[in-house]
Amino acid sequence: MSRLPSLFISHGSPMLALDAGPTGAAWARIAQSLPRPRAVLVASAHWLTSLPAVSTTASPATIHDFHGFPEPLFQLQYTPPGAPAVAERAAALLAAAGLQVGIDPGRGLDHGAWVPLKNMYPTADIPVFQLTIQPREHPAHHLRVGHALAALRDEGVLIIGSGSITHNLRELEWDAPADTAINEYVPAFQQWVYDKLLAGDQAALLDYRKQAPGAQRAHPTEEHYLPLYVALGAAGPDAKAERLHTGLTNGGLAMDVYAFH
Repeated sequence: MSRLPSLFISHGSPMLALDAGPTGAAWARIAQSLPRPRAVLVASAHWLTSLPAVSTTASPATIHDFHGFPEPLFQLQYTPPGAPAVAERAAALLAAAGLQVGIDPGRGLDHGAWVPLKNMYPTADIPVFQLTIQPREHPAHHLRVGHALAALRDEGVLIIGSGSITHNLRELEWDAPADTAINEYVPAFQQWVYDKLLAGDQAALLDYRKQAPGAQRAHPTEEHYLPLYVALGAAGPDAKAERLHTGLTNGGLAMDVYAFH
């Protein structure tokens, strides 16, 4: 079985489930370029716990974990099968690495998972399960979580960290036209991440809060950035980064997608 890369996906607004535009086309193209996975693991910024946990439900429901959007968005369903056995395998790998891990037998798929997957695998026939993010833990913890799960890549599992390269909702302009000026800190932070990932400078990436320009504005809270480290860790200490898509929307939301090999 071919080893799959791990991915970091900036999942953007839930509205991408209705009109994904260039971002959705990029997601679909990326999925088509990869071997068909046996299962997909999504570490989502929208499932937060104090300790790592995996979902083992056999039939995950679609979670509409947002409000204030048009009603058609709430009617959408994405209902792939779950992957209980693979989730249990992931839990065992985390435990073997010395991490405490929880099991959630009822968790469905939040929009950090189903919005991109709806574009990547629209027939919903690939099993999916989720992994939590620990917002009180540092990047190094999430890199360790990714390292613990690396063996899954040789077992046909596509590991996805789903968050955002920048995520400051207070500074976004949701109804802004395409030519709206971008806050200057956004491309500066975006470029810094790109440079450090391609250079393999994990020390700088782990210290991004102090070293990256505009880090505090790019991520007032860290939960949307931490999935990057799960994906990076899953590719091992010598991970090679490849940017598969880039974009800027709403005056400050970076939509970059990375593969780690």
